[in-house]
Amino acid sequence: MIRQLALVVCVLVVGGAGWKTVDPARPELSYTADGKLVLPEHYREWIYLTSGLGMSYTPGAVPEHPAFDNVFVNPTAYRAFLATGTWPDKTVLVLELRGSETKASIDQRGQSQSTEIRGIEVHVRDEKLTGKWGFFEFDKGATSASMTARPASCYTCHEAHAAVDTSFVQFYPTLIGLAKEKKTMSAAYLNEMPGAAGAAKVPPAKY
Repeated sequence: MIRQLALVVCVLVVGGAGWKTVDPARPELSYTADGKLVLPEHYREWIYLTSGLGMSYTPGAVPEHPAFDNVFVNPTAYRAFLATGTWPDKTVLVLELRGSETKASIDQRGQSQSTEIRGIEVHVRDEKLTGKWGFFEFDKGATSASMTARPASCYTCHEAHAAVDTSFVQFYPTLIGLAKEKKTMSAAYLNEMPGAAGAAKVPPAKY
């Protein structure tokens, strides 16, 4: 009986209508001929890392409908991080800024995510880039984007506050413990932790 149930589940997963899996032949990182980053069309099939609601660099009032920050990473990079606690070459982190709404259905309080995508930003580790990391901000509806030029605040902030390399693993609950175990935390982040000498007061960014 157990074997029969397992077979049914397998058939439903593999052959179910509309079921999608990550295509290993689909490139996780690609550029156009003129060097622009191609937006990974199926990034939502990648590994989900975290969500934040209304996060900001500075203190202040939270807007009535703050944005959700959803972060995804390409499967190849995720598997490498699980093994080493660091991000490999060709890591692609996608930050999706999605709208929020209240009382969308039967809920009477709190915020849920809406269908509105307010923006998409991508953080790439590529050995060919200056500093080995690059930021790309996509205009609404765009399928490619040029790299944000240095020196921009996104680079300096990530270099000063990121937990692992220049990525904000401190906001990835399933990975931060692994980074601590493998001792791959950056000196900059460790210096900011409570009790560390010279800890900065600037709130960290999220990616």
